[in-house]
Amino acid sequence: MTSHADRFITLGDDLRMHYRYRPGADQPVVVFLHGSFLSSRSWAEVMPQVLPEATLIAPDRPAFGLTSRPLPMQGEASVYGPDAQSDLIVRLLDQLGHPQAVLVGNSTGGSLALYTALRYPQRVQGLVLVGAMAYSGYATAQFPRWLPPFLRRIEPLGVAMMRFMIQRLFAKTLKSFWADPTLVSAERLEAYRQDFQQGPWDHAWWELFLASHPLHLAERLAQITQPCLVLSGEHDRTVKVEESVRLAEDLPQARLVILKDCAHLPQEEVPLRFAEALNTFLQQLKPAV
Repeated sequence: MTSHADRFITLGDDLRMHYRYRPGADQPVVVFLHGSFLSSRSWAEVMPQVLPEATLIAPDRPAFGLTSRPLPMQGEASVYGPDAQSDLIVRLLDQLGHPQAVLVGNSTGGSLALYTALRYPQRVQGLVLVGAMAYSGYATAQFPRWLPPFLRRIEPLGVAMMRFMIQRLFAKTLKSFWADPTLVSAERLEAYRQDFQQGPWDHAWWELFLASHPLHLAERLAQITQPCLVLSGEHDRTVKVEESVRLAEDLPQARLVILKDCAHLPQEEVPLRFAEALNTFLQQLKPAV
């Protein structure tokens, strides 16, 4: 199987995005969107197993991995909000010359995949939603109107508190994504810690936190008419299996697959079975000859 290459691309004035890239000879183009506290590393074991003719793109989302962490000046637009992140996916496809892609999103990356399909339906060929937050968490985050201005006023204290909490709970949080936390190696945890704690990572996470807003996905799922594959690990404690079952029922063209012996990161825990389900879906998207 062909391995990936690490690449960087400049999107806009100040964002330098890192992405893993594997060129293909044919369709489809597949964009992998990782979840929070992770990076494109999350797809490393799956990418070599995907259909060899497919073009694969796995970016580090803003605030994660080796992608730069620009801090907006007062009054400037942030690259960390869901609208801006959705725009970046399309701009990445534009610069790489791809009119359409299949979006594969895990956790908050799944929320972003759904949101992008709603905002840019013509650019999304299909969706693979892996423990996607559609009814909870990132997709529904909402602050009272008075809170963001207050948080801005106490920003240095807020950033310091957030930095302390993340450093204290980082390993525990990542281990909770696995069915058996004892299988998460110290090397894997350290690699993810180094991916996450790049540059002004604490300020970038604060910006992402403040830029979150409700995506109103639940009431708009009927608008998503592309073929969808909903994947869930049977032991997922972060996004319960019941939520993925509901998502598959609410999407007009969705198939549900529940993978055994894994939790919130099936692409890391059972990469071969994950790739098998993904390849079956991608094959079905190909036009009949």
